[in-house]
Amino acid sequence: MKPIPRISYFFIMVLLTVLSFNSLATPALYKIEKNGTTSYLFGTVHVGDASVKGLPENITQAIEQSNEVVVEVDISKLTPFEMQQRSMPLMMLKNGKTLQTELSKQNYKKLKDYFAKKSIDIAMFNTFKPWAVMVTMMQIEFQNAGFSDQTGIDKQVLAYAKEQNIKISELETLEQQLQMFDGMALLSNEMIEETFEQLADINTYFIKLVNAWKNGDMDTLTEYYNMSFDDSNYGEISEQVMLVSRNNKWIEQLVPRLSNEKLFIAVGALHLPEQHGLIKQLKDKGFSVTRL
Repeated sequence: MKPIPRISYFFIMVLLTVLSFNSLATPALYKIEKNGTTSYLFGTVHVGDASVKGLPENITQAIEQSNEVVVEVDISKLTPFEMQQRSMPLMMLKNGKTLQTELSKQNYKKLKDYFAKKSIDIAMFNTFKPWAVMVTMMQIEFQNAGFSDQTGIDKQVLAYAKEQNIKISELETLEQQLQMFDGMALLSNEMIEETFEQLADINTYFIKLVNAWKNGDMDTLTEYYNMSFDDSNYGEISEQVMLVSRNNKWIEQLVPRLSNEKLFIAVGALHLPEQHGLIKQLKDKGFSVTRL
């Protein structure tokens, strides 16, 4: 029997951000309670297609019952120009480094061939960090599949909060979120190799994962989570950098507030499950966490 390949967390992270809600979807919404104060925790998707327009009623009601919406980064306050101005310096290589010096010859050729098939000269990415090139590549693929951040759930949550004149705050800055990827710099080749493999056959590798998310099948999502974060060097570092350290910082910010403030917390869905996830950490702090 052919062994199941370890799933790249980087790929799962991007893939989960494009899954959409539909009439059969079960959004991951949780009620958080302590000392008579109720807040909400919502697992979001950052990019969607036309079918995701309009938040489910249970989500809008939870937002209305909250005094503040808390998101990873409040992108609604940034214009496209400001976004580019703040992100570009963090995406660029320094000290004479180039994309070619940072990757193996084999992986550089893979990228060169990939962009050539799309009539794009890889030279335009010569001074980009490998992770920035990979993000660009994934954006291309998902846009070709009909997905956009304009219909993402995060933007809809932010827009609805503004409509209701509800205060918005963020758990980290845009710069902090982008700098996270630098923690994976030494694993650039591994990231590219695994992501290419899975992008080449996305239906085979991820149809089960997609269906699990849409149907709220947490057991299957947990299975993929554990498959992603195995005991390899890559698995352990990616989990620590992209999830564990961020979750821990968020808990430090949120716990003092959740005892007396009504918050609607909207973060990427993969930050919720497993031993380092927000759900378990909140329970360990004495909060009642119930899925709605």
